[in-house]
Amino acid sequence: MAKIIDGKAISAEIKEELKQKVAQYKNQGIDITLAVVKVGDDPASAVYVRNKEKACAYIGIQSRTLSLPKETTEEELLAVVQKLNEDKTVNGILVQLPLPEHIDENKILLAIDSKKDVDGFHPVNVGKMVIGEPSFLPCTPAGIIEMLRRSNIDIEGKECVIIGRSNIVGKPMAILMLRENATVTITHSRTKNLKNVTAKADILIAAIGKAKFVTADYVKEGAVVIDVGMNRDAEGKLCGDVDFEQVEKKASAITPAPGGVGPMTVTMLLVNCLRSVELQK
Repeated sequence: MAKIIDGKAISAEIKEELKQKVAQYKNQGIDITLAVVKVGDDPASAVYVRNKEKACAYIGIQSRTLSLPKETTEEELLAVVQKLNEDKTVNGILVQLPLPEHIDENKILLAIDSKKDVDGFHPVNVGKMVIGEPSFLPCTPAGIIEMLRRSNIDIEGKECVIIGRSNIVGKPMAILMLRENATVTITHSRTKNLKNVTAKADILIAAIGKAKFVTADYVKEGAVVIDVGMNRDAEGKLCGDVDFEQVEKKASAITPAPGGVGPMTVTMLLVNCLRSVELQK
């Protein structure tokens, strides 16, 4: 049976460390503030924003949520972002995605000051990540690296296969694994003989958004399997991209879904909020 990589436990451990760092900053007279901008009333976004507020409160970071109506224009949202860019009391800015259809997400993300981009999506931060300069790292990939490290799973020299090539997970994940000296293959919807490629992986990372897509025949005996997906199965239950019951018998370590990668994403956002103090100096 595979070792379960418990994202909740690892994320709780990191939060305790962050709590102490926040207290040290407060002793130096430094307060840290995260501004979250939410447009419209998407129920999933509301849940994410509440989770971020709770996490901030727990470690002692101030969180400021700006809830704007769905009818907000692109110009109005850009003006809000600009105001936050100029506000010296705000360290991190996060615009909750998805945005209403009439707003160009790329335009908004580009408008955020790269020194306050705690999501790590701004092209300046992406470029810095690629060449290895200090920057904000995208939260989900950075969380996966942290999970592997804290579970004492060696990355150096390992064959890592990533299923999915999104800008949010797949591509940055590949860069961060390269930085840890893994040999990396990215697969996607056009990859031929996908099972043959994934079956070579020492570390397999699934980020495709298809419920239980990765079955045991995609996985090498003894591989480490990281499941980034969050979907609903035929019965409406939350599940990942990996068929957990099948793959657990074959893997040496595996993340559950929910309770694996998810909690780490919010926690790495907090890590970025603290990093903002150093980057803004």
